[in-house]
Order: sequence, then structure tokens, then C-alpha cells
Amino acid sequence: MKNLRFITSLALTALLTFTSCQDEIDSENGQNPNTNNSNSETASNLERSSMYDGSFDDFLDGASCSSILLPVVATVNGTEVSIISQSDYQIVLNILGELINDDDTVTLEFPFSVRLSNYTEVVVTNQGEYDAIIDACETAEAAGEDAISCLDINFPITILTYSLSLEQTGSVVIETEQQLYAYMNDMDNTELFAINYPITATLSDSTTVTLTSDLDLQASIEDCLGIEDAEDEAEDQANNLETILVEGSFKVQSFVNAGIDKTSDYANYAIDFANDLSCVAEDKVNALANDIEGTYEVASETEVYLDLTFTGNATFSLLNNTWEVTSFSNTSISLKSTTNAAVTLVLSQI
Repeated sequence: MKNLRFITSLALTALLTFTSCQDEIDSENGQNPNTNNSNSETASNLERSSMYDGSFDDFLDGASCSSILLPVVATVNGTEVSIISQSDYQIVLNILGELINDDDTVTLEFPFSVRLSNYTEVVVTNQGEYDAIIDACETAEAAGEDAISCLDINFPITILTYSLSLEQTGSVVIETEQQLYAYMNDMDNTELFAINYPITATLSDSTTVTLTSDLDLQASIEDCLGIEDAEDEAEDQANNLETILVEGSFKVQSFVNAGIDKTSDYANYAIDFANDLSCVAEDKVNALANDIEGTYEVASETEVYLDLTFTGNATFSLLNNTWEVTSFSNTSISLKSTTNAAVTLVLSQI
């Protein structure tokens, strides 16, 4: 990340003195553009949104600021895996997903190469070198200087360049993220720039937005980062819920189906959730009754969801649903159907 650079006092004076030159700036814009320097918020937004995004293999390296260049050999929960291409990622994910609420470990075999957020590639020969990369990533994230991955600018875009006296000096057509990153990273403090709006960008949910100003760009980034934060929080909550489910045994405290209370149908049963994503309901009163088997899955977006599927029993099949988790604690889990808000379920720990 380049060092922050500031315009000199002489440049600031020039900006105030030469405002009369603004009418000469690129008539195609229709008005005076918001010129930026290399230390402006817009410069930071463009640089961060064009950094190399290494988050796609975080399950492998745990570092969003870099990615592992293949091939690489990894030991995943004790199983050695040769990862030749990205299609082999699924092997790693399958091993990591065999059990929940366990301590997953991924050990990479040195040496291997990584691509950093500035698009450079380096060979890592030992754990100390790799720890330094991880530490630098964590520092960048804490300072808000890591890649913005929730908004992708659609190329090409045109950047207009200006002197410190606000006279247009030229324009540059940018075709790729790497070109944009290099341009912003190499900009010196003797020139100003403006984006030739409108431009379009694609958000992480695949929607396309049209941006007509620096304020639009900033607002879109703030919105998508807010959604990312909500997704991260929901993922943490989902992990907590998995732990509570696996470590406890539950009963149906309440089940209301479109105004009809069916709680008593489940009074005799205890439900146990295993860490292999299976679950079983056992009749605690009638020892001769067959256990009712099922599966479950905890997922998250900006909310947390619990998917239940029981087989072979009509009563428990009524619980088959994708439930939104409206609240939970170590002792109680409140759920609402994602398709019918009048269907609610509360599980309480026995």
C-alpha cells in the first residue's frame, strides 16, 4: 500500500486561485467535475476496489489479501491433498465439511507461491515468511486498507487528468482492475483526476448499479460493506448455533402452525443433533417406539437459517422447513418459517 501523500500548501493555494479555469474542464461532463488528488477518498475507493481479491480461497489459507498459486500440497484434517486446479478445492471443502463443531486444520507444504493484493507474486519458503504475509493482511484489514470485494467496477472507464491549476491535461482509458490499481498506486501529488461518469458497477449479489458521481461510488461502497459486515456477523452466529445444537439435547417447546398449537404432539420426544449433520428424535416415554431420523443444516446470509428434514414420520415431517432463526441462546432457539410467518417453532434445551 502506497504511503499517504498530501498536496503542498502551494498546491492548495493554486486550487483557490485558479477556480476561473474550471469552465475549461472537459465540456462533455457538462459541469465542473469533482477533481481528486492521490490522497482523496475517491482515490482510496478506486485503489481498494481494484486490488487483487484473494478471498476466494480463504478456506485454504485464511488470508483474504492473498491467494495460493496452484499447484500446492496441503494436509487437511490429517489427509494429504494435492491441489492441482481450482476443481480440487471441492476435495478440501468436502473434508472440512465432514463434521461441524470440530477443529479443522489446513497445513500447506512449503515452498509455495502466493499472489498478493498488489498483484505481485512471491515464493514462500517457510512458516515465518507466511506469518509475515498473514500479519500484514490483518493489519490492512484493521486499518480499512484491504481490498473492497463487494463492488466490481465494470470496465472500461475513463479517467480525466488535471494540473493543479485545474486545467485538463488528458484522459486515460482503464480496461482492467490491475490497470486501475497500478494507475492509482503510481499517481503522484502533482496531478488531479476525475472519473468520467457515468460508470457501472456490479455488486456481490450480481446486481448492476449506475454511478454518476464520487458520492454515488462512496455510498454504494458503504452499502455493500455494510451488507458484508452483516453477512460476517450472521456467519459467526451460525457457527455459534451449530455448537449449541451439537452440545445439547432439545425438545419442542412450542410449535404453532397457522394458528394451531401442535406442541403436545412432540411432548414425549427429545431431539439430538450430531456433528455429521444428522439428527434423531427419540421417544423418551415409549422405549419401543422407533427413533425418527433426520438431517439438518445451519446456513447464513444476512440472517441465520436452520433447515430441518425428518423422514418416515408424518408428525415430524411437519417440522420439515427452512427456518429463519429469529433469536437463540444456550437454552432456547426461536424459529420462523421462511415461507409462512404464521408457522413458528421453539426448541428448548432439556
